[in-house]
Amino acid sequence: MSNPNYHINTKCIQGGYQPENGQPRVLPIYQSTTYKYDSSEHVGRLFDLVEDGFFYSRIANPTVDAVERKIAELEGGIGALCTSSGQAAVLLAILNICNAGDHIISSAAIYGGTTNLFTVTLKKLGIEVTMISPESSEDEIQAAFQDNTKCLYAETIANPALIVADLEKFAKLAKKNGVPFMVDNTFPTPINCRPIEFGANIVVHSTSKYMDGHAVALGGVIVDGGNFDWNNGKFPELSTPDESYHGMIYTESCGNKAYIVKARVQLMRDFGSTPSPNNAFLLNLGLETLHLRVERHCSNALKVAEWLEKNEKIAWVNYPGLMSSKYYERAKKYMPNGTCGVISFGVKGGRDAAVKFMDSLKLAAIVVHVADARTSVLHPASTTHRQLNDEQLVEAGVSPDLVRMSIGIEDVNDIISDLEQALEEVK
Repeated sequence: MSNPNYHINTKCIQGGYQPENGQPRVLPIYQSTTYKYDSSEHVGRLFDLVEDGFFYSRIANPTVDAVERKIAELEGGIGALCTSSGQAAVLLAILNICNAGDHIISSAAIYGGTTNLFTVTLKKLGIEVTMISPESSEDEIQAAFQDNTKCLYAETIANPALIVADLEKFAKLAKKNGVPFMVDNTFPTPINCRPIEFGANIVVHSTSKYMDGHAVALGGVIVDGGNFDWNNGKFPELSTPDESYHGMIYTESCGNKAYIVKARVQLMRDFGSTPSPNNAFLLNLGLETLHLRVERHCSNALKVAEWLEKNEKIAWVNYPGLMSSKYYERAKKYMPNGTCGVISFGVKGGRDAAVKFMDSLKLAAIVVHVADARTSVLHPASTTHRQLNDEQLVEAGVSPDLVRMSIGIEDVNDIISDLEQALEEVK
């Protein structure tokens, strides 16, 4: 691990991998499924987790391990587990502590794919979810807790509604009820917000977004804050013997790393949602410039949002960095250096006008993605959130006219010129 006193910008570049004398300066790609050892006894010690090392790349790989270490450092966690996608990270993070018959509480203002995962797929697995407004009072959220509740979930900045979660409120209620607070921190990244510092216990990311930064590699990650008592009686999966893994009691054998170790040796072992070493290598390249890119994304987005606010063809603009935003003060509390590069807004004339506007863009592309170096645009109600009904769309903060625009790191004047010419096509 690098010097814990290093600033986060330095950790983006130096964290996770420190070559020794004569080793490659840049993190290598260990493109191997397996590893050679001189004795069966040695391999046995690896399986018993009494010795560090690698025995099969579905469980751990040196390239992936270095990236996990770096992300854990960036988020201020004690360990991390990379996955093949952001959805895989959320799924494994939940299943690591939930069984059939359990219950979770989630903010309703989350990514549409996660809403579907929670309300459809997890329900099929016997896990119930209660969706709540992120603006619910403490009493309203408290009323949602049940005896079998195992987790409280929210997004730091909701995709695409851009609602900023009151992290300390959620963390307080989760702690009061003896369950972990799990946060998707994809949009701010640890450069702008470190939820663990505000009481979160588990952090997940779609690393396909800002962390990768170039839209070349799918991926996800789970970060363990190491700050939750899994021995509180609510989580026997971690505090009683796991017969599928030598009868290990994770809380006894792994201490405050119980959660992330179980996720690796049980869930990743069984589900196999493993990132490739090559994708981990590409992710690491993105992480090395994360601190530079996030600053540019945010500064560009603020300038674009301010320009849109003044344009007569725009009905409304939502961006937490705007002083007019209802989330401005909360964003300043949790993200004083900036929020993200995503803006949502409505074009006067409704859905048809929004479609005409998007089809007229030349620099910005219509893509089913967000948060990479290139400016892009999407209509969530008919794409990423099309599986939601009208009521669910309202709960998620997605209006029919909402345009989600991910501001890239191009010259901001070119981005604004593209917007201007596209809006001229809207009659």
